[in-house]
Amino acid sequence: MASGQQARAQAAAITPGRRSSEAKEEAGAASPAERVRALFGGHRLSPAQRRIAQFLTDHLTEAAFLSITELAERVGVSQPSVTRFASSLGFSGYPALREALQPLALSAVAGAPDEGEERHRNELQSAIDAEIENLASLRRVLADPDRIVGIGRELARSVPLTVVGLRISVSLAEYFAYAARRIHPDVRVVTRGGSVAYDGLLQAREAGGTWVLAFAMPRHAKETLAVVRAARGVGMRVALITDLALGPLADEADEVFTAGTGSRLVFDSYAAPGVLSAGILQAMADADPERTQTRLEKYEHAAEQHDFFLND
Repeated sequence: MASGQQARAQAAAITPGRRSSEAKEEAGAASPAERVRALFGGHRLSPAQRRIAQFLTDHLTEAAFLSITELAERVGVSQPSVTRFASSLGFSGYPALREALQPLALSAVAGAPDEGEERHRNELQSAIDAEIENLASLRRVLADPDRIVGIGRELARSVPLTVVGLRISVSLAEYFAYAARRIHPDVRVVTRGGSVAYDGLLQAREAGGTWVLAFAMPRHAKETLAVVRAARGVGMRVALITDLALGPLADEADEVFTAGTGSRLVFDSYAAPGVLSAGILQAMADADPERTQTRLEKYEHAAEQHDFFLND
């Protein structure tokens, strides 16, 4: 069932040239900063492009009237970077983007003279709000945990289990592997592409491994696609944790689990992928409870014997 906002948008679309008073009120309720963010939303921006977007959002009333040279100098990027940024948003160039921003800047001047200060003060809070939305979306997906339980069972059975994460995805892969080693007898991590990755996959397959768990966070590396294809080529199945349900990486994987990444800051944050990873680890632990308990007890005994951790 469509939400009230969706229903109103559909009604406006049915009757060309007309918009309901409610739709007008909703459009007017959005602040200039929110309308600028909506302009940038839905586009995968590089870290340099995010700096430009953040500057335009934080300094809208000034930035919307800067030349390309002035904007590049203020942000600390090159003029071609500004041009590419405008093109990535679907504009013919920076002048067209500036033309779209200027009415928003004028409305900001008329309606909220100190809004920029408030926005800057809440930048990190806005990023956290976006991550809360990602977690809420993941919660809805996991309302039916059958797929997570199923993949946990398959990964637990794969001995060895190979975990892949290249470039920015290395940290997620290493977190997963570190925890998985507590409950799984043989976990191998691939964090480099090329022939090194192929060697690792081939050795894991010859040792009896049947599954690879791959992490692919934006920006999605071509090397990751090559490793996924190599895994399939040696006869292994691939479970993929990523932010996109569609695309070449998803097409190559046997199982795809999606979790949104936080993209409000210069670099992405990974609250939802981290929770999804922990959920799969839980499913692996539950798939073989006796092995899990035995391994955890052995580890705790070793930790106590060798004094691994600080005690309160």
